[in-house]
Amino acid sequence: MKFLAITLVAHAPDPVTGVLKSTHERFREVVSNAVLADELGFDGFGVGERHERPFLSSSPPVVLSHIAALTSRIRLFTAVTTLSLLDPVRAYEDYATLDQLSGGRLDLIIGKGNGTAQRELFQVTADDQWDRNTEGYELFRRLWREDRVTAAPRFRPPLHEAEVWPKPFQQPVRVWHGSATSRASVDLAARYGDPLFSANVTHPVEPYAELVRYYRERWTHHGHDPARSAVGAGTAGFHAARTSQEAVAAYRPVYEGHRTFLRQHGLEPVFTTLEDFVARSSALIGSPQQIIEKVHRYHEALGHTVLHLQADAGGLGDARHRASLELFQSEIAPVLRREIPDPPFPWAPVRPAPVPSAH
Repeated sequence: MKFLAITLVAHAPDPVTGVLKSTHERFREVVSNAVLADELGFDGFGVGERHERPFLSSSPPVVLSHIAALTSRIRLFTAVTTLSLLDPVRAYEDYATLDQLSGGRLDLIIGKGNGTAQRELFQVTADDQWDRNTEGYELFRRLWREDRVTAAPRFRPPLHEAEVWPKPFQQPVRVWHGSATSRASVDLAARYGDPLFSANVTHPVEPYAELVRYYRERWTHHGHDPARSAVGAGTAGFHAARTSQEAVAAYRPVYEGHRTFLRQHGLEPVFTTLEDFVARSSALIGSPQQIIEKVHRYHEALGHTVLHLQADAGGLGDARHRASLELFQSEIAPVLRREIPDPPFPWAPVRPAPVPSAH
């Protein structure tokens, strides 16, 4: 099993102290968390994309390029690239450049995105968002693989024998499809034989498991080898401590602060108590053994081979969050790596096979 740390770069008051960091401080925190994840042995670090409050993640290729310069091993993920809002040609140029600068460490997770404010900002409607995502991905896919592209897309100007530079370091860059509640992204992933990343953070596991089952059904329908499908999954929260009592006590003010934040924005939490959140959500809060057992229960439902944790301290405080991540890597990750398989493709950069010499 592989492990990512991700951030959506939310810019909101600390749920416990109420302190709001400056924009500069928040970005420095994201970069520091990525360097820490690299040092601790995480397999990937993900940065989300949002174009509305309270997020600062409007430019993940810039953030990930800075992280690439300060790390040497960890893979760099988008979580997610909102192709429904972007010109796929321009997005290709940004991410191919990032892949070159990082030495082939880029993985993309794409999705249609959500949020009324960012749709209005880019003049995208709820009705055409899925069509834009599909068209953007299909053009994106051709740009990764073809030297010259001719296309007449609906949502951007046509291309005629277009050459787009630079070419990525990897041939091609791996693309995951982010899935939350709709079958549309699942269908797209299965059709093209791409891995799926389940959001798995808002509700109990059942609706996500149903989408994963549907993905595997469509994967087989499209003639792909069942052994080559791959699923990643998120977690709603994370804190590991030596005992469950210690973990829950430390996380309680974080949960209460988050619940208050949701209600201030007119949203009712799905899990109305911390105990319910720990028991029925995908949050990993407890002792190492409890977390190992819960990941196995979710693996039975999802069959996932990649798991993400929250990169941000989120009210726990930097020292406590670092200790929690260190405990994960020293006592939890080694067990899960042994007991749950890796995804069925190389994690290292993929380069094309060299052309044999004619001599």
